[in-house]
Amino acid sequence: MPLQLFNTLTRKKELFVPLKDKQVGLYTCGPTVYHYAHIGNLRSYIFEDVLKRVLLWNKFKVKHVMNITDVGHLTSDADTGEDKMLLGAKREKKTVWEIADFYTKAFQDDLNKLNILSPTIWCKATDHIPEQIALIQKLEKKGFTYLAGGNIYFDTSKLSDYGKLAQLNLTAEAKARVEKDPHKK
Repeated sequence: MPLQLFNTLTRKKELFVPLKDKQVGLYTCGPTVYHYAHIGNLRSYIFEDVLKRVLLWNKFKVKHVMNITDVGHLTSDADTGEDKMLLGAKREKKTVWEIADFYTKAFQDDLNKLNILSPTIWCKATDHIPEQIALIQKLEKKGFTYLAGGNIYFDTSKLSDYGKLAQLNLTAEAKARVEKDPHKK
């Protein structure tokens, strides 16, 4: 029986067809490694593991990349507060690097205990800062960013179909989601 998945864009179940014959790229967000994962966090990784196993069972070759956020994650969705990594370092009187290493290993141990398959590639944010800067510079050159309050933001008004996938009404829903940052458009 062919594999069907729900397509968020069309809002329908559709036949899954990879871009390359029988090869699937699976990118999943990993944790910010400032503390132990809790069961609510781990639920996402269980879902990803089920998806990966279904793809493998259907004879697809899966290249699974998972990021590890080991820098720059603020305590608030409104881009305010302290960096979670710095808070973890202060809490435990260790360096940020020690915190990141310890909680990365703890997270990987949790995945092993839950029998979750490891990703093909573990990708730490700090290993890819030059690429992140290059991407931001590319977006700047194309006019998709603006500078405010010392930060560079993606200008959602420059992308005509921004929010399409989530079916967002940007005038109402986006404003209600987080406290308004006076620097953001």
